[in-house]
Amino acid sequence: MQETRQNRIARLLQKELSLIFQSQTRMMHGVMVSVTRVKISPDLSICTAYLSIFPSEKGEEIINAVTRNQATIRYDLGQRVRNQLRIIPELRFFIDDSLDYIDHIDELLKR
Repeated sequence: MQETRQNRIARLLQKELSLIFQSQTRMMHGVMVSVTRVKISPDLSICTAYLSIFPSEKGEEIINAVTRNQATIRYDLGQRVRNQLRIIPELRFFIDDSLDYIDHIDELLKR
């Protein structure tokens, strides 16, 4: 039962975070940020979001900016999900480099 609730809340947070990043990255031309995976702790207090950033060269720069603006993103998220969640979880962001890893493996296999 608890795992089902965690999955539903994780999907909700993934959707809302992706909408937040979509609206924020419209101002930065040539940069695309997508939320690939969201994990939520069993007590729903910590949300770990994995971000895929294109182009990947700007990954560190974008993740640092996101970490600096974490409070603003949490506030925006709270405004969007205040009717579904009582407590807005603490946000943690990490780079999801699985696409780069897949490209690297494909390149090695082609050799």
